[in-house]
Amino acid sequence: MGVILKPFAWLLLSFYHFFSSYGVALILFAVVVKLILFPVTLKTKKSMIQTTMLSGKMQQLQKQYGKDRERYNLEVQKLYEREKVNPMGGCLWSLIPMVVLIALYGIIRQPLTYFMNLSMEQIQILAQQLNWQEVAVSSGWVTQAAMDKLGGAFENGAYNQLYLLSLVTPENLASLQAALGQAGQNLFVFDFSFLGLNMAVIPSWNFWSGGITLQSVGLFLLPVVSVVVSFLSMKVSLATNKMNTQTSNEQMDRTNKMMMWTMPVISLWIGFTVPAGLSVYWIAQYVVNMGQEVICGKMLKKDYQAAREAAARREQEEKEEEKRRREEARLERARRIEEEKKNRGKKKPGQKKKDEEPDQEGVNRDDSREGIRAYARGRAYIPGRFGGVTPYTDPNDLIRAQQANTAKGKDKDKGKPEPEQEDAPAQNQAPAAPAVPAAPQPESLPEVDADTEAEAVEEEIEVEQVEVDAQQIEEEKKEG
Repeated sequence: MGVILKPFAWLLLSFYHFFSSYGVALILFAVVVKLILFPVTLKTKKSMIQTTMLSGKMQQLQKQYGKDRERYNLEVQKLYEREKVNPMGGCLWSLIPMVVLIALYGIIRQPLTYFMNLSMEQIQILAQQLNWQEVAVSSGWVTQAAMDKLGGAFENGAYNQLYLLSLVTPENLASLQAALGQAGQNLFVFDFSFLGLNMAVIPSWNFWSGGITLQSVGLFLLPVVSVVVSFLSMKVSLATNKMNTQTSNEQMDRTNKMMMWTMPVISLWIGFTVPAGLSVYWIAQYVVNMGQEVICGKMLKKDYQAAREAAARREQEEKEEEKRRREEARLERARRIEEEKKNRGKKKPGQKKKDEEPDQEGVNRDDSREGIRAYARGRAYIPGRFGGVTPYTDPNDLIRAQQANTAKGKDKDKGKPEPEQEDAPAQNQAPAAPAVPAAPQPESLPEVDADTEAEAVEEEIEVEQVEVDAQQIEEEKKEG
């Protein structure tokens, strides 16, 4: 970590020696850092604006593949590759200023280590010479319990090096250099004052508690000013982003609004938890940032005008390609319909009509016919399959025979002599009729009238004729 912080410490210390002002050194440090990182800032804005320009297409992909998350991520990745956009470009580059801020915080917190190159042993010697054990407790920098726990030794934590360096004055500098020996040449009196304020002191929000002074009020105003400048910087950044965006994105707008309020709050919190020098740096880098935002907006305006035109051309080409595919599909459908019309009614190779199909073995279609009903007995009917054809018996004769048997049974019960059967029914009755088991019938069944029976047969013939006609029509449709 020390190797990384050394260049930043050397730059800040150079400005301090040249201008003899800690505040001016912090401001110039912020300006130089922002200038060095300007290409990074430009690249960040370019990546962010490119991502914003793709928001419309990403919303379209969301509508198409919103339920299939894996397919949506794949299509978004293809979109980034096609447009040559790195979605993480803006996020990664934007972290560099934060890294610089952390480095500066480490330098400001440990000036004896990074400005004067003193080791921990040498800092312990310096603490003993300055009576750190008593001064730190009396000044409120360290509690008595913490000091007793450490046994009066100096602890390199929090802002103890700042407090210890503030005890070095022109009066005791010579004695302290002599106590440090060879390392004493690096020790010097460091002036933390700027505009009458001590930049090594942490501002307090209740500035009136110890009495209202120029020092307490001024330190309180530094974090407040940093909040105001931070808010203005966010407004300028949003304005330049809108100048270069193609379409509005509600989600991104909400994110920007949230950032516009959260960043000032972060600035306020940092201002009241770190030495005042960081608030000066915070204000300076936000002022420089506003100037860079305006410059970036002007520099990128022409570039992204050309990018929008290229995107419009690609969109037009995609529409034309889609139109061409639809036209090809329409022509293919028309060709198939025309081909089906030409082939309609023609027999396919190796296909015969149903009338020409050979019958099954042993099946004669005429055996199944009954009048106009071509398949009255079934399509696979064979007369001798089950031992011959069953003779037809008139149902009326069966009913009459059953009624006669019923009447005979009643006469036997009454003791009357058994009446003789009529000759006509007995003569007309088939030999196999008596062997047929009597089905349960009502005691009295009305005889079927001949006219009614004829009408029923005619209706049955008409229904069968309709069925045959419908069957023939269906067969013709299938053959066609």
